[in-house]
Amino acid sequence: MNSATRDTGSPTDWFFEDFAVDQVFHTPGRTITEADIVSFAGWSWDTNPVHTDAVHSASGRFGQPIAHGLLGLSVALGLVSRLGVFERCSIALLGIDGWRFEHPVVVGDTVRCTLRITGTRATSNGKAGILDRELTLTNQDDTVVQRGNIGLTVARRPS
Repeated sequence: MNSATRDTGSPTDWFFEDFAVDQVFHTPGRTITEADIVSFAGWSWDTNPVHTDAVHSASGRFGQPIAHGLLGLSVALGLVSRLGVFERCSIALLGIDGWRFEHPVVVGDTVRCTLRITGTRATSNGKAGILDRELTLTNQDDTVVQRGNIGLTVARRPS
């Protein structure tokens, strides 16, 4: 089964049994704003000038302020949440593996996320399932800005 053969339907429709290896999902886009970066800096306490000082950043490597790497990761997870397919079945994130920040995200970038299921297996007690998921965050130019793997424990379909 892949994203082309099944509509995402409502969040209540999806459980472990509905996912398959190589299944791909594409999220809608979201434009990163200056307010996003300022807000993230405020609540994370990460006020590094590379993110918050336009004058300092203008003479830096990227020529302008860049979004926090973890802001990009957070947006990727939020975009995946908007798919609706994990809303009812999610139990817990298992970890973030091999996450790479490949290209800066800047104000005005519109990012979207592609999620591919790379593995499925039942938990040892069989009461839940584990999805291995590869996430790729790209900008409006299809440049990969971030990527990595995020495992998720999900509920099995009730009998």
